[in-house]
Amino acid sequence: MNEDKNTMRIHLIACGGAVMHNMAIALHKKGHQVTGSDDVIFDPAKSRLERLGLLPTTVGWNAENITSDIEAVILGMHAKADNPELLKAQELGIKIYSFPEFLYEQSREKTRVVVAGSHGKTTITSMVMYALRKSGVDFDYMVGSSVDGFEDSVRLSDAPIIILEGDEYLTSPIDRRPKFIWYKPHVLLVSGIAWDHVNVFPSLEEYHQQFEMLLEQQNSGALVYYVNDPVLDKMASGLFKPDLFIKPYTTPEYSIENGQTIINHDGIKTPLEIIGQHNLENLEGARLVCEELGVDALKFFKNMQDFTGAGRRLEVLKTFKNGIVYKDFAHSPSKVKASTNAVASQFKNYETVAVLELHTFSSLTKSFLPEYAGCLDAAQKPAVFVNPETLKRKGNLAFTAQEIRQYFKNDDIEFFDSPQVLKDWIIEQGIDKKALLLMSSGNFGGIDFDQVLESLN
Repeated sequence: MNEDKNTMRIHLIACGGAVMHNMAIALHKKGHQVTGSDDVIFDPAKSRLERLGLLPTTVGWNAENITSDIEAVILGMHAKADNPELLKAQELGIKIYSFPEFLYEQSREKTRVVVAGSHGKTTITSMVMYALRKSGVDFDYMVGSSVDGFEDSVRLSDAPIIILEGDEYLTSPIDRRPKFIWYKPHVLLVSGIAWDHVNVFPSLEEYHQQFEMLLEQQNSGALVYYVNDPVLDKMASGLFKPDLFIKPYTTPEYSIENGQTIINHDGIKTPLEIIGQHNLENLEGARLVCEELGVDALKFFKNMQDFTGAGRRLEVLKTFKNGIVYKDFAHSPSKVKASTNAVASQFKNYETVAVLELHTFSSLTKSFLPEYAGCLDAAQKPAVFVNPETLKRKGNLAFTAQEIRQYFKNDDIEFFDSPQVLKDWIIEQGIDKKALLLMSSGNFGGIDFDQVLESLN
């Protein structure tokens, strides 16, 4: 790709995805002529694309969208290998990119920073972005969530640095390699390795192989990694490359005083808005990345005092006089455990009510469910919800309360498969001296939580 071209004619297949629609917006803002297509587009993508005149006029795939004047096609993971637009682009010989490949081509001359790992990568990427912005550093980025102070989750400009959230999921329907293999980082952070995406990595060994490939590829620059993860530590400590600087990190020194987290670095105490040991470990990893980019520890912690977290990660829905409600995107076992432990540790004088919706392919796979053992143990009142409609889409699976308790190894778990019954139960718990944690990558069967919060008053 010739990056010196002023503009290009670019078409995005599956432009409605979280990252893909942000890619379309970033390219549009850079001056390129952008079109796209998808078979379904929901808000906020729909409204954001429409506002900039980028929303497709019709929904669906149409080979006629692909014309010979298109210089590049970016293929999203939502499309299939037999997509008519993809087939037409192949027939016409148009260059087809996956979005990670395209991002790499756009950042060949930049310092590339990649944040990878089974958990924490969105938060760490957000932390790095937040600290750099407040330090006056110019950079591009791609992150999988909203970040306070950033209008979009993708930026492409002439900045000398790019921060990339490195996902281990498949690159595209025609490229089965993990996305992060494309980025070739100068600075790589890996936060930890815990089995995920069992629909494409059906064995733990196969999942580990993706990270082995990533680490083996890192021949120079810096590798920042969480040393307390035994699998990751074994992989990273076995690397002996003369041009690779390895920087392990662990839990920093901290305390919790009157419900607020205080971090202690070299004798300097800094109050923070974030909670949870896992988030402090994320913060330490982000600090080391920023150190590689010229931001020292003193400036970093000063910048991070008012950081509240990445979008949908331990987001405070409402604070009551003697209670608090959090909503979290946590769905994989490691994330569920970290978020539950974080809330329980932060509010030791409250009773933690943790409600988890099993929603993803992995979480509803009976061979994978034992990975959730002990994940909700920190909660005094743990609950698990499965939406019957989701089960139908997954192939008419069925679960009993006893099965769920066995998988989680927790006899105290309340099990729900009715949104209304779950809603009533949450309201029944009340909020006095309670910390309510709602964890899901879905929507709890459409429960109106505004009504729930109102009822808790």
